[in-house]
Amino acid sequence: MSDTVKINRGLKGIYFERSGVSHIDGAAGTLTYRGYSIHDLATHSTFEEVAYLLIYGELPTAEELAAFSARLKAARTLPNEIHAIIAATKDGHPMDVLRTAVSALAALEPTSQQVGEQAFIENGIRLTAQVPMIVAAHEAIRNGRTPVAPDPALDHAANWLWMLKGEKPSAEAARLADVDFILHAEHGSNASSFAARVTVGTEANLHGAIVTALSTLAGPAHGGAAEDVMKMVQEIGSPENAAAYVKAKRANREPVTGFGHRVYRAEDPRARHMRDGVKALSEEMGQPEWYEILQAVVEAMKPYARHGLNVNVDFYSGVIYQLHGIPMDLYVPIFAIGRVPGWVIQCIEQQRQNILLRPLTLYNGPEERPYTPIENR
Repeated sequence: MSDTVKINRGLKGIYFERSGVSHIDGAAGTLTYRGYSIHDLATHSTFEEVAYLLIYGELPTAEELAAFSARLKAARTLPNEIHAIIAATKDGHPMDVLRTAVSALAALEPTSQQVGEQAFIENGIRLTAQVPMIVAAHEAIRNGRTPVAPDPALDHAANWLWMLKGEKPSAEAARLADVDFILHAEHGSNASSFAARVTVGTEANLHGAIVTALSTLAGPAHGGAAEDVMKMVQEIGSPENAAAYVKAKRANREPVTGFGHRVYRAEDPRARHMRDGVKALSEEMGQPEWYEILQAVVEAMKPYARHGLNVNVDFYSGVIYQLHGIPMDLYVPIFAIGRVPGWVIQCIEQQRQNILLRPLTLYNGPEERPYTPIENR
């Protein structure tokens, strides 16, 4: 049988379901949400508008967007017990704390146990608002500070920066955070979205699926690239060292972090928006060297583009966070903040025509053999 069964390790190239949410053309390097180019959304939309688009399938009218934004702002609350849980786990990695807090919300908020599409939407909106609050509260608590209360006058991204740093961000900084969330909001059947679908396939609730997604995103092979890029930039130190760094990596057959993608063979279409943002923010912050190092690495990697080693979105994200003075271990939680609406709609799609996801493994162990009692072994 092993000679007739084809194994697609990692489920590479396997279509397991249909989806009307995002379309990725890896060869052309394009990405759309609900048919809208990521370039149009990143240039003209807000995160709130994109979250509405993902969940409901259409761009909102002005009235619909205002109502949706109001619902998100109204959901910026956490039970007191969550702050106590964060305090008890404050020395843990922020992803572990975030996962634990979301799991606790499932026990503390009775409506989290409800299933069905409308319940998933309501719980999804609430989690979209609560996840950034958890991350910001943990950052405050582990540094001996009182968590900053949300500001209802601020939009989603600006409020996140306000709660994280305790100071109002500039319009440019808030917009860049907004674009970052838009670019990370949805990306097809990636590992964490697929894991969330597996959980929903068992008829579990949304909170359980989001906990699964967070656990999967925490792995460095999925969510950790931005952190690794920042470590690389620090190691390189100056633009003049980039070419030698890349040459040494390639000579040792080692990957250069931030290049290549499981799906894209051309440049990741999200990368250009982060590149422009890094350039502007580095100039605003008076630290242009970070951008210059990144561009020197890009230049050194050009000969390898024909092999599909093009820059991806995570290549620029870490430097943006660094310029904001955000600790490196918060990079993956920031990814999670943007991805919540994508997880929510993936879970809703899975639920509409639900089926238990149960792939097969081809057995290659010993043939059936007699059992030997322990005294005879």
